[in-house]
Amino acid sequence: MSDRWYDTAQVCLSGHVTTAYVKTSPHKMTKFCDRCGEATMTTCPRCGAEIRGEYHSDVLILNEFKTPAFCHACGKPYPWTEATLKAAQDLAAELAGLSPEEREIVAKSLPDIIRDTPRTSLAATRFKTLVAKAGPVAADGFKKIITETATEVAKKIIFGGG
Repeated sequence: MSDRWYDTAQVCLSGHVTTAYVKTSPHKMTKFCDRCGEATMTTCPRCGAEIRGEYHSDVLILNEFKTPAFCHACGKPYPWTEATLKAAQDLAAELAGLSPEEREIVAKSLPDIIRDTPRTSLAATRFKTLVAKAGPVAADGFKKIITETATEVAKKIIFGGG
């Protein structure tokens, strides 16, 4: 191995990281998640590429490992990303304080909130406006669902900060 390389991560189907060091610390691996009981995986179910874990280099960098939302090799969302998106879309369909058209706008905004695209700011702004109209219970529900998956730009627009 060279001086700079990615370890492999093990992540459960809900997105909880078991270890970001499969190659260097295989003893940390488990078959099931100790937080939710879901099975764990180390490769993309679509293309078989290893899930990128912690980056190793000759310089010590102290970053908290963030669960990837999309496969670096094929670009497809991981199962936990899809589950998060589905849960948020299901919640959007239940928003009683919005018209059917507004609920659809919220649901259609979600894919751009979890991807860093030119439409992220627009989607996050629309989302924030409509979720605020739906009330604090809806806002809290979305915050619990999408906080880990939303892009940094979207989180700043929707939840404030930074």
